[in-house]
Amino acid sequence: MTRILPGVIAMAIIVVASNILVQFLLLDGLLTWGAFSYPFAFLVTDITNRVYGAASARRVVLAGFVVGIICSLIGSQIMLEFGPAVPLRVAIGSATAFLAAQLLDVSVFNRLRAGNWWRAPLVSTLISSTADTVIFFSIAFSATLGVFGANANAQISWAWEAAPFLTTGPDAPLWVSLAVADWGVKLAIAMFALVPFRVIVGRMLQRAN
Repeated sequence: MTRILPGVIAMAIIVVASNILVQFLLLDGLLTWGAFSYPFAFLVTDITNRVYGAASARRVVLAGFVVGIICSLIGSQIMLEFGPAVPLRVAIGSATAFLAAQLLDVSVFNRLRAGNWWRAPLVSTLISSTADTVIFFSIAFSATLGVFGANANAQISWAWEAAPFLTTGPDAPLWVSLAVADWGVKLAIAMFALVPFRVIVGRMLQRAN
């Protein structure tokens, strides 16, 4: 456990920071600052996987999941003008997407770990980031998912309003634009994160030898 403690701490910091930064909007609400911090959770998972293996990476993921649940519980008790800071559907979507996508990342990375150094982190992050976006936004905001009840739906009904797609296209539910914008940021950071992945992994492996 001691050897993966830095990974656990890094994951916890990213999860907490993302839960705070998601409250600060960019581009007229199309993105939040949390969209730029959260994708680095995949970097932490991939570094841990490369250096210590899949089992250790899953432990880091579970630690991040627990921290995320705690953040959601706290956020659900903070009341803002239009309801809780973290509505029920958003909390469930966030937790489900994080756990499913991160474990998918570990699995895909593990299958590709024997290839070129960049292949496993890039492909696993692209696939898992896409899964994360689909799962989160579908559970948190899709109008077709009505299992949460009228009260939970009322808390996120603003996301169903029609708005120009990505602010310039034809009208679409607002949550669709939010999902596509968020996905685009994840893909961009997946490419950028190859640099710190290479540098950090190289240094950690040198220290281990």
